[in-house]
This record gives sequence, C-alpha cells and structure tokens, in this order.
Amino acid sequence: MEDVRDLKELQIDALREVANIGAGHAATALSQLTNRKIMISVPQINIVRLEEVPDLLGNPQDVVAAVLMHMLGDLTGRTLLLFPESVGRRVCDMLLRRPVGTTAVFDALEQSCLKEAGNILAGAYLNALSDFMGMLLLPSVPSLVVDLSAAVLTTTYLNFGHERDFVFCVETEFTIDSGEGLRGDFLLLPDLASLKAIFDAIRLT
Repeated sequence: MEDVRDLKELQIDALREVANIGAGHAATALSQLTNRKIMISVPQINIVRLEEVPDLLGNPQDVVAAVLMHMLGDLTGRTLLLFPESVGRRVCDMLLRRPVGTTAVFDALEQSCLKEAGNILAGAYLNALSDFMGMLLLPSVPSLVVDLSAAVLTTTYLNFGHERDFVFCVETEFTIDSGEGLRGDFLLLPDLASLKAIFDAIRLT
C-alpha cells in the first residue's frame, strides 16, 4: 500500500468532518449524563505509523489513563483513548459530579467512569465513521490501563504486529462549562483490510 500520509488535504478534511460529527455526538451524550455544558472539538487529525505516535503525545514518561476497545463489525481493529492522568481525574470529577480536584486515585468507581467516557467517545466516533462508510462498526467492552505513555503504546504495538502500521490520531479537546480545555487523544488502529477500506472510502470524497 502506498504511504497513506500522502492523502490530499480534501481527504483529510473529510476525515476531520467525520471526527467532528462524532465529537458532537459524544459532547451531547456527556452533557446529558453530567447536566453540564460540554463541548468537544477536533483541533487536529494526524495519520502516522504507530511508532511515531509517542512524538505526538508528549513526554513518554507521563502517566496516562488509556481506554482500549476492539473495533468489531464490518471493519476490525482497535481504538485507544488516552488522557493525561490529570485530565483523567477531571473527567472523573465531571462524570461523578464532584468538585474539581476531588479525584485523587483511580479506584473501582473512577475506573468505571473512565471506561464509560471511553465507551461514549469511541462509540460516537465509530458511529460517525459507520455512517460515512455505510458499514456497521461496534466497540467492544472497554478495558482500562493507567501507566506511562511509553508503556501503554509499547503494549499496543506488541499486540498489533506489522500489518497494522498506520494510526489515525484524533486530537480531542473537551471544554466543560466554557472553562479551560482538557486534551485527550483518540487513536484508531485498523487492521490492514480495514485500513484499505477506509482509504478507499475517503478517496471517493
């Protein structure tokens, strides 16, 4: 397969539009869940090889909360939602309707919250991609790991092998009640056949 990073700007725009639709749906769902005004924007989309992802995400020694899900249905692969640890705590405060700064550790309740946030976000992004491609995409039950960014991505890499080279990295910014922006990253890691199907669909735009 040719290097997919040579995609034209028009095609990247199509992907960004899909991501923006997903972000809008996720924001609506989270707003209803928390009874707060939540906006989610997609500042940037990058298509890179998995080994290049750490360069996009900042310091590999930073602790992150990562929600991993399998992508099932007509396309297969995995999704990974990464929050810096501090953002993960804010997300827990938000979903549990606590004052900011309350969450100190990720116990069972907090872990459940982060998985639910991952579920909502991955589900919304995959639904938008489903509609765009006319295919059925479903997220699996989420799993959570809290570890160094480098360790999380190395584990992902080892689980993927050589065929699942390219990653869609969707920078995702949350704004709660018009406050400061909280950044996370949504990674879509399709397997080889699914990657080809996505790019075939994008080239038609």
